[in-house]
Amino acid sequence: METHTQKFKVRLGLFITGGLALFILAVFIIGKQKNLFNPVIKLTTTFHNVSGLQVGNNVRFSGITIGTVDNISIINSTTVRVDLLIRKEIQKFIKSDGEVAIGSEGLIGDRLLIISQGSPDSPVVKERQQLTSIEPVETDAIIASLQVTSGSVEIVAEQLSEIMLKINSGRGTLGRIIHDTIIAQNLYHTVANFKESSVKLNDIMDTTSNKVFIIMSSLETTAGNAEVLSQELEEIATKINNGQGAISRLVEDTIIAENINLTIENLKNSSRGLNENMEALKHNFLFRRYFNKKAKETENAR
Repeated sequence: METHTQKFKVRLGLFITGGLALFILAVFIIGKQKNLFNPVIKLTTTFHNVSGLQVGNNVRFSGITIGTVDNISIINSTTVRVDLLIRKEIQKFIKSDGEVAIGSEGLIGDRLLIISQGSPDSPVVKERQQLTSIEPVETDAIIASLQVTSGSVEIVAEQLSEIMLKINSGRGTLGRIIHDTIIAQNLYHTVANFKESSVKLNDIMDTTSNKVFIIMSSLETTAGNAEVLSQELEEIATKINNGQGAISRLVEDTIIAENINLTIENLKNSSRGLNENMEALKHNFLFRRYFNKKAKETENAR
């Protein structure tokens, strides 16, 4: 095969050019994914357990990949520091009170970091600022918890199976209730009596409520009359205190009071004089016979 022909050289040039183009495209794609050609900022956070997180894993914000994990380092026996590279244009959306959590791409996918949105009033993050973190839930712990739960469910299922066996065989209170027709009839009668009692109780409550309503209406009317009477008494007392009306004059006017006293005294004197005149008439010979006759009629009537 001739290696120096013009056709071979053209093919070789095209192959090398295509290889270089593919290499440059691969470098560009990888660099874009790893933020090699974009301006970035660095943020940090700490975890007690990174749960399999690796350098180069993606960082997401609102479901969008915005950066990668740049470095993972152990600070002490309980703390692991994780450095993040975030695209510069995303900085204005990340708040300083945002939290970083460890998630995964699907059920069994690679680990990734998820930054929460934070509060709207919080300031924007700054270069090399440390964000708070949320510790991940380990899959092993979940599996262990499920194993304990499955064991408990198995025990409960066995106990329920024993209970159902006793019920089907008519043992125990519940089994007797289900299989014994006499108990069932007694329960039916008890429920019927309870229903009848509840109906009667409802009737009594309705009657009582109607009577209570009538009593309350009567009390309301009485209260209204008492209010009117108190207002009228208040008006009368006000007039008496102000010197208006006959009662006020009797209470306040001393002249009328003295006149009433004199009138009473005159009536007493008049009645005394009348008694004396009557005694004198009894002893007068003109009327003596009349008074004796009246006295005898009175004695006979007794």
